[in-house]
Amino acid sequence: MRTSRIKVDAGQEEALYHCMTRTVNGEMLLHDVAKETLRKQLWQVAEYCGVQIVTYALMSNHFHVLLRVPKKIALSDQELLRRYAILYPKPTKYQVARVEALTEQLKTPDESEASAWRERQLALMGDVSQFMKLVKQRFAVWYNRSHKRYGTLWSERFKSVLVEGNQRVTAVMSAYIDLNAVRAGLVKDPKDYRFCGYGEAVAGSPKARTGLGHVMGAQTWQGAHSSYRQMLFGRGSGPQTKGQAIPTEKFKQVLKTKGELPLTAVLRCRVRYFSDGAVLGSRAFVQKHLNYYQLQSGRRRCTEPRPLPAVESLAGIATLRGLRMQAFG
Repeated sequence: MRTSRIKVDAGQEEALYHCMTRTVNGEMLLHDVAKETLRKQLWQVAEYCGVQIVTYALMSNHFHVLLRVPKKIALSDQELLRRYAILYPKPTKYQVARVEALTEQLKTPDESEASAWRERQLALMGDVSQFMKLVKQRFAVWYNRSHKRYGTLWSERFKSVLVEGNQRVTAVMSAYIDLNAVRAGLVKDPKDYRFCGYGEAVAGSPKARTGLGHVMGAQTWQGAHSSYRQMLFGRGSGPQTKGQAIPTEKFKQVLKTKGELPLTAVLRCRVRYFSDGAVLGSRAFVQKHLNYYQLQSGRRRCTEPRPLPAVESLAGIATLRGLRMQAFG
């Protein structure tokens, strides 16, 4: 049975999602040029949809994005046309004529066609599912044309985890995403990986700096950067020589003995709760969305929030969904 996605009504409140999707068969299809194209499309579609990218990581066979979806607000026709132009920066002659015609129609009393267009645009905005659908479709079209290929590019519908918006949980999730290239052994420091939000922020991107600045609650990039480096590497500002990664067996032993591990060590392991847990946050946050999920789906199999395993650095963080497979790796 297909698992229901946990989503928040954007008309009621803003929400934060960790989204992840893989290429078909997990094939290593995303080379540097493809990653650069996907990076640009992520920002482009985010601005069109009116959502904020907090951070992201583009890998050879999958990508992650941490997305803030704000509460929906009314949009003027001028704003809708501005966003439409962002999605089509190099419009065809038909699209140019279409926008010109719509602009005129929006000024007239009889706006039936313009109203239908307006509704179609609004339906694509302020929704995590529509954002991911647009990104995956547009990139697949580009990739297939560029590589003279046809057929599906992505293996399945995307995964998503609803993340609590408090600073600690959001910062942990952001750091976990930015450390993807470190866990894969591509770099020792995520600042050296150009296809992640932190690497782009260090390179000077205002958009990337804004997302991580909000996570750390800092007024300036300098303040946010210093705090985020501590989240990534502990007390020092550079990569640690010890504790960057731990063997899986040692991790299991620590869990069995209820020992302690620094967050920097935990984040250098694959933590499947961060991508498969459905909801991640405080116990109260998870319980709130568990109640709503049970009400909407009629399912009662999951009856209470599940605390993450007893590692001190993850204390206080709970998840909605227990995992049958190995949780850490």
